[in-house]
Amino acid sequence: MAKALIIYATRTGETKRIGDLIAEGIRFSGQEAITKKVNEIKTETDLQGFDAVVLGSATYHGDMIQSMKTLLFMAEKAELNEKIGGAFGAFGWSGEAPDRIFGTMENVYQMNMVSGPLRLKSSQLGGGVQMAQDYGKEIAKKLAE
Repeated sequence: MAKALIIYATRTGETKRIGDLIAEGIRFSGQEAITKKVNEIKTETDLQGFDAVVLGSATYHGDMIQSMKTLLFMAEKAELNEKIGGAFGAFGWSGEAPDRIFGTMENVYQMNMVSGPLRLKSSQLGGGVQMAQDYGKEIAKKLAE
């Protein structure tokens, strides 16, 4: 069974909720998924041993939360190339964080990314349940290939 690690940085809990829904989608497809808050990842070795790594951050003042930026710098040493990846986040106004995370994972880490980042507007999160679970299913499909 393949194993995915989902890491989130959140201010209000909505990005965590999206991460949990992505994990559900992965589990619905028969794969294993673990979610962790960004501050639970202490070293690059905490990112190893997974077939997929999915990173998420809320957008705050047009950027990702600082703890996710710190993780992205640390993750450069984790040898994530060719691993399956995805990026997600909640936003209120602009939603740049998931796009920036996705670009870093694709271009810097050379990961095998899903179709694109998942961006869910905070006020519409209720309607995004299916979208988040489907994103998890997309990750699981890549894991099964």
